Amino acid sequence: MSPTISAINPAQGPTTGGTAVTLTGTGMTGATAVRFGSTPASYTVNSATQITAVSPAGSTGAVAVTVVSPTGTSNAVTFTYLTAVVPVVTAVVPSSGPTSGGTSVTITGTGFTGTTAVRFADTPAASFFVISAGQITAVTPAGSPGGAAVTVITPGGTSAASSGAYFFYAAPPVLNTADPAQGPAAGGTVVTLTGTGLLNASAVRFGSTNATSFAVVSSTQITATAPSGTGGSQITVVTPGGSSNPVPFAYVAAPTLTGVAPGNGPTSAGAVVTLTGTNLATASKVTFGSQIAGFTVVSDTQITATVPAGPAGPATVSVTTAGGTSAGLTYTRVAAPGI
Repeated sequence: MSPTISAINPAQGPTTGGTAVTLTGTGMTGATAVRFGSTPASYTVNSATQITAVSPAGSTGAVAVTVVSPTGTSNAVTFTYLTAVVPVVTAVVPSSGPTSGGTSVTITGTGFTGTTAVRFADTPAASFFVISAGQITAVTPAGSPGGAAVTVITPGGTSAASSGAYFFYAAPPVLNTADPAQGPAAGGTVVTLTGTGLLNASAVRFGSTNATSFAVVSSTQITATAPSGTGGSQITVVTPGGSSNPVPFAYVAAPTLTGVAPGNGPTSAGAVVTLTGTNLATASKVTFGSQIAGFTVVSDTQITATVPAGPAGPATVSVTTAGGTSAGLTYTRVAAPGI
């Protein structure tokens, strides 16, 4: 009894051939040929009721598919050759992401119907979804730093690499130092961050708060203006390569002065006074009016300072620390009595 074909699936494919087709019917055992028109196809007999065959190349239009066996030739079913459309990738957005993969990208172009694979360089996408003939969403696999050609594979062929068909893997940013590593709670400190992989930074964060502003100087340096904050904070940089390791930054409370003892002295230099207050440990400057004095930090609440020479009369004493400059107290220089 001759074989019979009751169904063919799929019933169409590109003129380039290569479509895997399932033929179902009866009497398939012992098949000696499967033909698409007059052209033989490679095939596998799965059972008496099923054969899988790979369409050979053909011309646009319909052809009769038949199975040949020692008992005769089957009825014909129709397979339609479609003009092969080679896919084209025109853009990948976003075009960069971390080497760890996991970036969701949108691929645009043409000829995406029937996509069987999306590759980043030689690595298949972690996943992909065909939205339309002109758009695919895909999740990047892990990759090495640098550019990876993005290709789409369909029954019509494989897309060619073009300027818009690349995804750039970025190494994770690394921070080494922050200078200065402390500043006032009010913010405003300009901090220089050094490290590697800092190009294309999209954010600089002090804890969970974005820097007031930042500028990428080079791949190894960023300047950032600290926002307001309190206590210890961790600075991180975000780039297409991911988020950096943290480096510490400390917010310092503003200094206060509560006492100057003694509160007066001679107009000549050399008098030693004790300044008391709070948050004095990081003092960098003590001034008497516009004059800078020598000083020693005794503790967070006490400084000893040597008064510089100056004219008789009151002078405003202030202390500058990493937390800012204190409000002033009055020290009075007294002229020596005349003879």
